[in-house]
Amino acid sequence: MTEIAERLAAILPAAALRAVTPSYLEEPRGRWQGQAAAIVAPGSVAEVAAVLRLCSDLRAPVIPYGGGTGLVGGQLAEDGTPPVILSMERMRVIRHFDAEAGTMIVEAGAILSEIHAAAEAEDWIFPLTLASQGSARLGGLLATNAGGVNVIRYGNARDLVLGVEAVLADGTVIDTLSPLRKDNTGYDLRHLLIGSEGTLGVITAASLRLFPKPAAVGAAMMVVPSPEAALGLLKLAQARVGPSLSAFELIGREGLMFLDEVGPETRQPFDPRPDWICLIDLGMGAGTSPEAALEELFAEAFEQDLVSDGVIAQSEAQRAEFWALRENIPAANRRIGAVSSHDISVPVAAVPRFIAEAPARIGAVGEFRLNCFGHMGDGNLHYNVFPMPGKSRADHENQRGAIKRAVHDLVQELGGSVSAEHGVGRLKVEDLERYGDPGKLKAMRAIKAALDPLGILNPGAVLRA
Repeated sequence: MTEIAERLAAILPAAALRAVTPSYLEEPRGRWQGQAAAIVAPGSVAEVAAVLRLCSDLRAPVIPYGGGTGLVGGQLAEDGTPPVILSMERMRVIRHFDAEAGTMIVEAGAILSEIHAAAEAEDWIFPLTLASQGSARLGGLLATNAGGVNVIRYGNARDLVLGVEAVLADGTVIDTLSPLRKDNTGYDLRHLLIGSEGTLGVITAASLRLFPKPAAVGAAMMVVPSPEAALGLLKLAQARVGPSLSAFELIGREGLMFLDEVGPETRQPFDPRPDWICLIDLGMGAGTSPEAALEELFAEAFEQDLVSDGVIAQSEAQRAEFWALRENIPAANRRIGAVSSHDISVPVAAVPRFIAEAPARIGAVGEFRLNCFGHMGDGNLHYNVFPMPGKSRADHENQRGAIKRAVHDLVQELGGSVSAEHGVGRLKVEDLERYGDPGKLKAMRAIKAALDPLGILNPGAVLRA
């Protein structure tokens, strides 16, 4: 055991100690390999505080660890002093559920799908929904201010949180778990910690905002001739169904072809595969018919030449099939192996222009396949660049930087963000320095210095160590 591991073993119960195994040191895309001096899984906020007090005394770096699903390297460090990995896996209790007010207090280690099930058992929903919900933990989702497919209706993770409990670098516990909807007693530390990627404190629990379960849900896939038409369809849907619009996803043909090429095996509603599909999801009140609303939307959109074909789900099973298609695209991407992946956002009105101009920018670097899909409703696209058939991403490693620069330069020109929902982590530190507002970066460094003066919390993530 390392010295820090021995010291941790002396202050923690045996149940909190973990062997240093590869599962804690890997990330989903396989681009980095982490390291660790010790791995611990505290079972309470008091144990988290004890770990951070010891690490502060020893000036030992600490990386908070959720489900390990992050895509920007925020949960591991390849170099520098080997850190203590602080896993939240044992803190997964739902401490309180208020079925009258629609709130629940949940520990940071709870898996998102578990939160969904607990809410739905009481006829509520927690609407944060994303492909990794079977393994992503609440703490990591809040640390990165995760988005997902329902942002157009319910907002990002921060919009779903009423309060947090967290531990600062020196072991100080902050308890702002009150479910109050209005509280103007000073700085809102909740929003400071959410999205900070474990660099300002370790979130240990949160008071979550729930929503009534829609009485009727429905979904449709509609074929559109272009991203411009998709934007027109979005505007029409917002005008016709308003707040009932839960999700509006854009899916490009390449993603459909990847599913055919490498799986996962997925039922596809259109053959031949269209250039563009919009997946529309509705959640409506009692006495309404999502199917009728979608039929009316399709008819009006067809008259305006915004759509050419469509399928409306006739059952919950078919609706689930539509979403399985969308959610399997990232798995197909991983099987192909992206040369460069981009989680970007631009103003919704600029989405068609980005999609039109990006291929030429990338074409100046080389010949690639482009897979564009994402959350059209909030301007967040996953724009990923892949090798041509017969090539692998390893053949293009020397071009990754130029591809990313081409994509991110265009995003900047359009007034967008180079990190829409995955965070900055270690992958995008240089991008934040290149494209971020200097005044904002100065303020961020000052906040980091105030709350973590020794720089032990996730050093090298978000801000350069």
